[in-house]
Amino acid sequence: MAQALNRALRDSLAADPSVHVFGEDVGTLGGVFRVTDGLTKEFGEDRCTDTPLAEAGILGTAVGMAMYGMRPVVEMQFDAFAYPGFEQLVSHISRMRNRTRGALPMPLTVRVPYGGGIGGVEHHSDSSEAYYMATPGLHVVTPATVADAYGLLRRSIESDDPVIFLEPKRLYWAKDHWSPEQPEEVPEIGRAVVRRPGTSATLVTYGPSLPVCMEAAEAAARDEGLELEVVDLRSLVPFDEETVAASVRRTGRAVVVHESAGFAGPGAELAARLSERCFHHLEAPVLRVSGFDIPYPPPMLEKHHLPDVDRVLDAVARLQWESEWRATDAGGSVTGGTAAGGTVSGGGVN
Repeated sequence: MAQALNRALRDSLAADPSVHVFGEDVGTLGGVFRVTDGLTKEFGEDRCTDTPLAEAGILGTAVGMAMYGMRPVVEMQFDAFAYPGFEQLVSHISRMRNRTRGALPMPLTVRVPYGGGIGGVEHHSDSSEAYYMATPGLHVVTPATVADAYGLLRRSIESDDPVIFLEPKRLYWAKDHWSPEQPEEVPEIGRAVVRRPGTSATLVTYGPSLPVCMEAAEAAARDEGLELEVVDLRSLVPFDEETVAASVRRTGRAVVVHESAGFAGPGAELAARLSERCFHHLEAPVLRVSGFDIPYPPPMLEKHHLPDVDRVLDAVARLQWESEWRATDAGGSVTGGTAAGGTVSGGGVN
C-alpha cells in the first residue's frame, strides 16, 4: 500500500504542475513511512518540500496555495500531530468554498497516517475520523486496499474540495496483486463497496478494520454457517447510504466496526442512520464494535483496545438469532423465541 500511495503522488506530480507535496520530513527522508520516498530527488525541492515542525503553519500555507490555484498535498506525520492545525481546518479549509459562494475552491488534500496496531505510543495511534466527519465542508476518505490507496489518492488530489485522506498505518505493508503501470479503476469518492457478499448479517467497516471483518466473516462461515456481508465504506464523507442501507435491508442485521472510540464515534452516526432508514427491515438493533472510550493505551495494551475477530464475532452472536430458532413443542408452546400472540415471562416464552 505504501508503494501504491507513493506512485499516486508521483503520477499526480507528473500529470499536474500545480500539485505540490510538503510536510515534515517528506523530502530528504521520504517520510516516516517512506510514502514520499524519491519524490524530492525526481521533482525537486520546489515540488516536494520539507517544512518546519509547525502543523498550523503547514495547513495555513496550504490554504493560501489553494486559493492561488495550486493543489497542495500536505502530510500530517502522525494522526494526533494534526491537532495543532485543526483550527485551520475548521475555520478556513472547510469553509472557504462556501464563504466565497463557490468562487474559491479549495483543492487541498491532507494526508493523515492514522490508527493503531503498530506499537505506537500516545499521539501516534489515534483514530481521529470523527472530528473530520463532524466538520461540514470536508471530504473524508480512507483506503483499505492497495488499489484504493492509489485510486482514491489520485481522485482526492484531483478534487476541488478539501479531502482528509486517512491512511491506515498498519496496512502500509499490506500486499496485493496490483500493477502500477496499469492500475485498476476504482469507484469514485462517495461510493462504498461490498467486499464479501452474504445473507446473514452485514459488517459495516472501513480502513484498518476491513481485514478484521473479512477474517471474522470467514470464521463465521466456517464455524457457524453464517454468511456475513462485508461493506467497505471507503468514503466516510460523502457517505454512501444507498449501498449500505441496501445491504442491511437484505440481511436484516448489522454490526459497525471501527477503531475510533464508541461514544459519539462514526459508528454512532451510522447506527442512527441505519435505524432510521432500515427500521422495518431490522431483525435486531444495529450493534457497534469499536475502540474503548479512553485515550490511546500504551503499546503493550493496544491489542485489548483494538477491535479483533473475537469481538466482532461476539457482536454477531448478540444479533438476536433466537428469532430464527422458533420451535413449537407438542403442547403448542413456543421455545427459543416469540410467536404471534405469545407472551414473554421470566425470561421464557409462554
